[in-house]
Amino acid sequence: MSALASDILERVREPGTARFSPTNFARLLDLQQQDLAALAHVHRNTIRTHPESPKLQEAMRVLARVLSAAMQIQPDASRAIYLIKNEPLAAFQHKTLLHLVQENRADDAVAYLESIASGFVG
Repeated sequence: MSALASDILERVREPGTARFSPTNFARLLDLQQQDLAALAHVHRNTIRTHPESPKLQEAMRVLARVLSAAMQIQPDASRAIYLIKNEPLAAFQHKTLLHLVQENRADDAVAYLESIASGFVG
């Protein structure tokens, strides 16, 4: 992982812990907390009442993995986030990377990003 990606991930860490802050993660991705909850397949109140939820923390680890892969292609964090959230991908029926994550297809998203980073054009 690049130093820049590490810096970004440090911004979403819950201070004084080894876990992600759902509030900071939602802010980074410019998502409503309820949208982050939907991505994690947890109740929206989980963000506020149980930010340590294993299911929520795992979902944020998956998002961090996709963000890290996107930053290999686009080192500018705001552009990488834009790519994840908004760019429709023909290879996936014009879904975005964020849609793939929500469908539990993060491995496909990362593989796609890695193929682009290695120079594959498809």
